Amino acid sequence: MGNKNKTISFRVSEDKFETLREIAEERDISLSAVFRDYVDTLVDHDGQVTVAPDHEIEAANAEETNAESFPPKVEVPKSFVREHERLELEAEHLREQLEEHKRYVTKLRTQLDEMDQDEVIHLEDLDEGEEEDASYRIGSFDDEY
Repeated sequence: MGNKNKTISFRVSEDKFETLREIAEERDISLSAVFRDYVDTLVDHDGQVTVAPDHEIEAANAEETNAESFPPKVEVPKSFVREHERLELEAEHLREQLEEHKRYVTKLRTQLDEMDQDEVIHLEDLDEGEEEDASYRIGSFDDEY
């Protein structure tokens, strides 16, 4: 089944609406994108989202030295990062090769289109000239001919 988007509708005060619009303009995104980002964050963190100014989050993190901080931080091994970078480089190289191949195919098609039709030999035409019951000898080089 396909992934269908659903519409959520609710009402907010005019002041809050204007504030949300300003947030969207600051981030240079649509108002809908602000809500989608919030909903995505809410779902990703199983509803454990706190909206607060940066200075309050920094103060709370300073107080909680042993507790988990928000947003959660994950340490990634250097080997994983190196492998990811290697794969990105390989993907970039493959994209370049694909583009080069596309240019070559385009060049060949252009040459083919420019060719005179008398110069083109179709394989089907070659097959028609041969006898259908032609026999072929299969053997080794030591056999007599």
